[in-house]
Amino acid sequence: MNVLPTSAACRTTLASGVVATVTATRRARGGRADVKCGAAGQPALAERMQQVVRLARHTETRLDSRDQVVLSIDPLPAPGERDWELAAVLADRMVRGLWQAPAGAHANGWSMQWERGRIDGHDLAPAPGVLLGGELAWLGRLQGQPDAGASVSAARAWFPLHSGGINDSLCWVEVSVHPLAAPGEQDEEDTIAAPGLDLARQQAVRLTLAGARHFDGRAIGRWRTVVRFGQTQFQGNSFELALVMADRLARGREWLPRGRIIASGCSGAWHAGRVDTVEGGAPKCALIAREAVHGDRVLLPLAWAASLESAFEASLRARGASLAWIDRIGMI
Repeated sequence: MNVLPTSAACRTTLASGVVATVTATRRARGGRADVKCGAAGQPALAERMQQVVRLARHTETRLDSRDQVVLSIDPLPAPGERDWELAAVLADRMVRGLWQAPAGAHANGWSMQWERGRIDGHDLAPAPGVLLGGELAWLGRLQGQPDAGASVSAARAWFPLHSGGINDSLCWVEVSVHPLAAPGEQDEEDTIAAPGLDLARQQAVRLTLAGARHFDGRAIGRWRTVVRFGQTQFQGNSFELALVMADRLARGREWLPRGRIIASGCSGAWHAGRVDTVEGGAPKCALIAREAVHGDRVLLPLAWAASLESAFEASLRARGASLAWIDRIGMI
């Protein structure tokens, strides 16, 4: 039986040339957050470190969040530096027993797609004994494993960012899913990450997806999920239908349209697959009519159908887009 270490460290070179150390310690979670990061005086750095580590765990086929991992870096990098990211990811894997590192592990690298296990590049000049992002290419390569990013499925859907109107625009929500090797013991919400959102919005995203997956019957406990929004400042809960549709597309539960899925709607009972109405039907439809292009598929609450003029549907057809009024997911 392998005994997991209680702490691990990985060095990284900062832009100033100073060598910093990322330290990860492990303890029983006890109802606390799965990942906690400390960076005195730099809350944005601590938040970014937490995001990076959580996203990099996305392609791990097993989910075990019984322990909490606490990370810190000393000395602190300057604001905006990112070349320490690979060291944080590796320290997290070392302390959880997922990578046996050589003594004095040293790494520099960053990624825009940690949720795919990819490492995009590095800022440090090549140096002996230093693992560099970009040259490493993907995390699994450390252990001779194939690129796990190929197992990640992602899809987008669009929704009105605010409440319609002349100054509003469509915003995308993207859902990326990676299959777990076996159902975990955690709640479905624990497998869903939504970086960049405030805590209230993150919880809303998790509850929406967990409820909608209950409607699928056997969808619970099968995926690790990352949700991203094109913009994180949006109003109300009308994003929910677009979120659910992006998730269903990513999981292969819906056919891909030729263009985009554009949707607006929410639900008080996603577990029943029900689609409820939201406010601002007329201005949102006006926005969608302006923005829709050939191949788009528009999904709107059935409750709006009676109050909107038939000219709306005709304008979509003229643009080569199609429309479905729905009161239940799975029937688009």
